[in-house]
Amino acid sequence: MPSARTVIITATNYNTDRPYSTESANAAQAKIARYAWGDDYHDVVGARLEALVAWMHESANEPFEARAYVDTGPVQERVYAQHAGVGWIGKNTCVINPDVGSWMFLSEIICSLTLECDRPSFDQCGTCTLCIEACPTKAIVAPGVLDSTRCISYLTIELKGEIPPALAPSIGNHVYGCDICQEVCPWNQTAAVSNDPVWQARPEWDGVSVNALAARSDDELRTALRGSAMQRTKVAGLRRNLEAALQPASRTNDNGVDGS
Repeated sequence: MPSARTVIITATNYNTDRPYSTESANAAQAKIARYAWGDDYHDVVGARLEALVAWMHESANEPFEARAYVDTGPVQERVYAQHAGVGWIGKNTCVINPDVGSWMFLSEIICSLTLECDRPSFDQCGTCTLCIEACPTKAIVAPGVLDSTRCISYLTIELKGEIPPALAPSIGNHVYGCDICQEVCPWNQTAAVSNDPVWQARPEWDGVSVNALAARSDDELRTALRGSAMQRTKVAGLRRNLEAALQPASRTNDNGVDGS
């Protein structure tokens, strides 16, 4: 988009009033990333951005070009978010806002309008390394540096094929994504909660056990996935993750990562 002059960043709070996985007393519970509990954010936030662009066209005093993205193109949302003052990029590589924490869907409108820019955010992580220490697979190899091939979110969502045996024991009951590096973050201990119905946990995922999910038929799982961000892994991927979660966890895997 050669005419681009400004990037407008939006941050949508998807945090809901449910315990963190690190706080759950139910050892059998299937752990699903918080962002995937409700409706597919691509669709929800995408529709809201299109409405915002339409309003901009109605309100602007000049014609302009605009393109909206919701995790749908090669746009560095985190970098723009930091420069726009939404938050800073934490050591866990997530954007952190002092009020909302890191429970945010980032999206952006790239447009040809020349708009006044906000002040950038500054790093407020300080000396804290809780996210690095808490990662079960040691995927955060340095502050702000993530080895995606070790990340549970990658292993249970993006990876095609078998989960590496050396890392499988450390995944535990995570059947879709992982929130641990966000859950231990001090900025998320008092994070704002959204009452937006689209982000609330669907009954199919709310507190369900690994065994209960595994016992469902493919058709039942397919129905539950419809309209959800979890469609990305499809039934086959979810089955693979459930099978891994049902395997007895070894105390230590080949890479020395505690999998108990």
